[in-house]
Amino acid sequence: MTGTPSFRERLAALPAKEQRGSRARCLRLTEGDDASVAARLTALAGPYATVDAVRDHWLPRGLAAPREAKLGETAALLPAEMRDALVSWWLAVPRGANTPNWDIASTCTLTDRDREGLLLVEAKAHANELHTDGCSSSRVENQRSIAASLAEANAGLTQILPGWALHAESHFQLCNRFAFVWKLAASGIPVVLVYLGFLNANEMQNRGAPLRSPENWRGLVLTHATGLVPHTVWDATLEIGGTPITALIRSLDLALD
Repeated sequence: MTGTPSFRERLAALPAKEQRGSRARCLRLTEGDDASVAARLTALAGPYATVDAVRDHWLPRGLAAPREAKLGETAALLPAEMRDALVSWWLAVPRGANTPNWDIASTCTLTDRDREGLLLVEAKAHANELHTDGCSSSRVENQRSIAASLAEANAGLTQILPGWALHAESHFQLCNRFAFVWKLAASGIPVVLVYLGFLNANEMQNRGAPLRSPENWRGLVLTHATGLVPHTVWDATLEIGGTPITALIRSLDLALD
């Protein structure tokens, strides 16, 4: 009689590129009973927000539902009118195009305000995952729309705190993360954004240097964001028309066994 397959054994059913690194660890983080997953997500967002096992919804949901969230498509995270507004804000021609995928996304409640919001997680497992590429949209109309959305977000954030330089020419992933956070907050939805570094993902050494410590990860994020995102944004809360956004740098040593 065989026992229950381990997480790593079940992970083998996914494409090879999803069986390691940050992708596999996001699935490991969201694997298990709802109470355990909610507690892990709360720890990531703490003390700024909590995730409730009964009330809140998150994606992915471990290996049972490994799909990542797109805020313009995932009904459990945002009402239909907000999803449509995000897509039309970002894309001139939505058909065949994408809004950004989020490694982990969850509804949550702000701890000090009893106000519903979103927890959004961007996860990495090695230094080279902090990409500096520009926007790669294949349609000129969407390139223009995305550039305009980034400029709008940059102007809105700069009104609150000088030092932003969001654009589409480079560091596109970083820039679009903060652009979407701004848009959500400008629409009245609080956000906790977590840049999560998974430590000691040694299986990724052929792709880039694994993250070795919280200090190592924090230094990489700050260097990556220099000139684009003010350093004082991290581990702090900004108010966008009375709606808070919080950006956190967090790390976690999570084995796949």
